[in-house]
Amino acid sequence: MKAVKKGITIFVSVVLWGIILLAALFAFTTLATRDTTKVANLAGFTPMVVESDSMAPTFRAGDLIVIQTCDTARLEEGDIVTFHAIIQNEYALNTHRIVKIEEANGMRSYTTKGDNNEIADTHLISDGDIVGKYVARLPGFGYVVDFLSSSIGFLVVIVLPLLVFFIYQIYNLIMVSVKLKKTLAVEEVTAKAMASSTEDEDSEAILAEAKRKQEEAQAALEEARRLKAEAEAKLAEAAAKEDGDNKA
Repeated sequence: MKAVKKGITIFVSVVLWGIILLAALFAFTTLATRDTTKVANLAGFTPMVVESDSMAPTFRAGDLIVIQTCDTARLEEGDIVTFHAIIQNEYALNTHRIVKIEEANGMRSYTTKGDNNEIADTHLISDGDIVGKYVARLPGFGYVVDFLSSSIGFLVVIVLPLLVFFIYQIYNLIMVSVKLKKTLAVEEVTAKAMASSTEDEDSEAILAEAKRKQEEAQAALEEARRLKAEAEAKLAEAAAKEDGDNKA
């Protein structure tokens, strides 16, 4: 029974940590890319959800990619970078491969292209436009983040499990409190029993001591009677001897 309970506790803890990590990833991904003018990062890394198949098969819509801040001077043709761009007349983030690097007057410009696109991007980008370099992807995990961003997804995946865990912890706290009270009650009863037993032992010791002293007193009384009898016998013998001498 204890092994089963321990197994359940471990399972619940693992699920909880999974939920916490998932919530943290969702929160950071959402907050990091909410403002496209300034992308946040954690230790230089930023997770992002892929919105289109322009880079397929390298990564596809619904994947979660990770970019890392980089030294643009070290970028080479073939590197995949995330950069600020104008997409459908809106300021946004885009992730494409560098297909050409040009340098003029100490300034570099980059031509980018999606692996799945027929033509290169029309707008050249500069060092200041580049947010980071693509380093890894989690296939399909972007759908998870998108689902979490919905009200139903956040409620089902994050809020409800945390609520269940919170209730479970309250239940555990109540059970521990009940067990503690029972343990204290048992200890109190045991202490009283031990105290009572000690008192009984003390009473028995006192009675035994009184009985021993009574026996000693009885023995002394018997000894005194014996000595008295001997003394009376000697006195009688002396008196008889004296009478015999007087008659002679």
